Amino acid sequence: MGNYTTILWDLDQTLLDFDRSMDYAIREVFARYDLYMDEKIAARYEVINRDHWNRLERGEITKEEVKVGRFRVLLAELSIGHIDPAKIAADYQDVLGSVYYYIDGAVEVVTRLRDLGFHQYVVTNGVNTTQSSKMKLSGFDRLMDGVFVSELLGYPKPMKGYFDACFAALPEGTREQSILVGDSLTSDMQGANNAGITACWFNPKGRKKDVEVRIDYEIRHLRELPAILGVGEDPAG
Repeated sequence: MGNYTTILWDLDQTLLDFDRSMDYAIREVFARYDLYMDEKIAARYEVINRDHWNRLERGEITKEEVKVGRFRVLLAELSIGHIDPAKIAADYQDVLGSVYYYIDGAVEVVTRLRDLGFHQYVVTNGVNTTQSSKMKLSGFDRLMDGVFVSELLGYPKPMKGYFDACFAALPEGTREQSILVGDSLTSDMQGANNAGITACWFNPKGRKKDVEVRIDYEIRHLRELPAILGVGEDPAG
């Protein structure tokens, strides 16, 4: 067990169910534009979206290219030429920022750790306006000590520069006392490796590790985290 004082939380698919919000948002925005939607199209958008975020993590494209590019690709594949990709992308972000679903145990664990004196921050590659809205609506803005959004720092997770900027702004704690909890191997766990901090992989579905990256802890449920932090099991678990 480490002598941890600071927890860096990924937001999407760690504290909030992004997949569920994304599915709602893509269907809602297609309905607003009177576009046909089915399971195949929703699944295809998910693949295109993931590819664009992966390219951002590698530094190949910008955040703006992610936001519009994924819709440019999807609309082109569907032979939809009468809709401006930038306009539907903006409407999609508005919808995405208006809906949230908690990962099981997220509020309880974060609240308990706050009450125990841990410093907690969100580290996210998400769009600033969308993440700010979801943080406020979900109440995590009142539970966290701060939020680090990559587009405001000038680097995406998992780049070392992103975490250097985070720790330069942290008023307390050291890298040796910090742990990053997230679901992504390429963004969160690689980011923890690049930052030189403890990596805790939130892997509720038991996915196979398919990336060469150091993982210090692996958990299936967020209620397993307190024991790693040395404060015992969550009594609500």
